[in-house]
Amino acid sequence: MSLKSTLFATLTGCVLAVPALAADIIVVDDAYARSSGKAAKAGAAFMVIQNISDTDDRLISATSDVSARVELHTHMIDDAGVAKMVHVEEGFVIPAGESFALKRGGAHVMFMGLKDPFEQGEMLPVTLVFENAGEVVMEMPGDLERQDKHGHGDHGSRSN
Repeated sequence: MSLKSTLFATLTGCVLAVPALAADIIVVDDAYARSSGKAAKAGAAFMVIQNISDTDDRLISATSDVSARVELHTHMIDDAGVAKMVHVEEGFVIPAGESFALKRGGAHVMFMGLKDPFEQGEMLPVTLVFENAGEVVMEMPGDLERQDKHGHGDHGSRSN
């Protein structure tokens, strides 16, 4: 094999390994997004993120062209006992060998300034950005009909 062929094979292997690396470290299950109705200006995405590596990672951001802004959010209870949604700038730690659930009433990806409300079954492009694993590009379905099976509350019923 010539030097040129060897370099090309090495470069190709490195380029192709980057997306596979994220897939080998981070697995996203049961992802879906919802908005509250036809006039909705905001929506949210929920999923279970598995870190199958032996090193902690952190979901540091998310991007999508479905809205003007995408942020990582959670709910905090204030001194008066009222749940408020807050932006989590530092992101969410995904411990090594464990799963982290983004769920209604808890941690979630927030879409603000929706270009169009989500439709049932519509596939929405979302990129999750991890500190170590890098980008995980995916499409998740809009699911406006799913009922909260885990008792975590409905995102749409919380006050801001």
